[in-house]
Amino acid sequence: MSKLLDMFAQARRAQSGSGMGFLGKNRAEAKPRVAALVVELTSTDAANAANAEAAIKAGADGLLFTWNGKDTSWLESLKSAVEAAQASNEKAVCGLHITGGWHTIDRENLEHLKDQGIAFIVLPLEAPASLLALRVKDLDLVVTVPMREGDFYPLFIRNLTAFNNITAVQLDFDLSKDAGKLTIEDVLQYRAVREAARYPALLNVPTGMSETGAYTLTTLGVQSVVLAVSEIDTKTKQHIKNLHELLEKVHQEDTDSKQTTIKQ
Repeated sequence: MSKLLDMFAQARRAQSGSGMGFLGKNRAEAKPRVAALVVELTSTDAANAANAEAAIKAGADGLLFTWNGKDTSWLESLKSAVEAAQASNEKAVCGLHITGGWHTIDRENLEHLKDQGIAFIVLPLEAPASLLALRVKDLDLVVTVPMREGDFYPLFIRNLTAFNNITAVQLDFDLSKDAGKLTIEDVLQYRAVREAARYPALLNVPTGMSETGAYTLTTLGVQSVVLAVSEIDTKTKQHIKNLHELLEKVHQEDTDSKQTTIKQ
């Protein structure tokens, strides 16, 4: 199983605080959550060892760094950030969101990213289709799926299933407003696109998401949520912690609800 898919699965299982080696003994016990939590560091300045460690300690299961495809020297600092994250949680999974410069990427570049500790890359729909054919062992490919209007858009997105090199999709549904205020009709539109993209899904969520919003987002059937931040400060760490606990709560109440239904 890929590291990304394993992260999705691990989030839904309770993790004890014990384990093999020094890191296992110091790992905090984790309750199952309705979805894994990935923190995206949108600023290259924030993608350092200290912030990576802080985000994982606050409750993130994985990190997503952002790169515009230009400053190749910056990539050399990724390894220390990845190592810091995995020092806090040996199962932490790190990815790279590539926002530009796609035509300069080749197999050698991708192999180098894997050597830096990157387990998956995220590409937008406008990236070259040739990248879908570059298979690199132990490096997962995630494609960003935006929300667009049009009755035929879900049918268009369904064509992604023709590419068997894709591991997951990242749903960029622009949920900047409180997701708890979405109507059933709104959710049906989002769900149509989510169902068309049949891969496991990461979903971008806003900072300070409400409890009602968390319950609403579970109707989309995602495996991970992505919280984008530009820096890791005290306030940000609290946001990560709160979202982690909210995902635990939603999972527990969903489990209790299903058990009650079975008993009836």
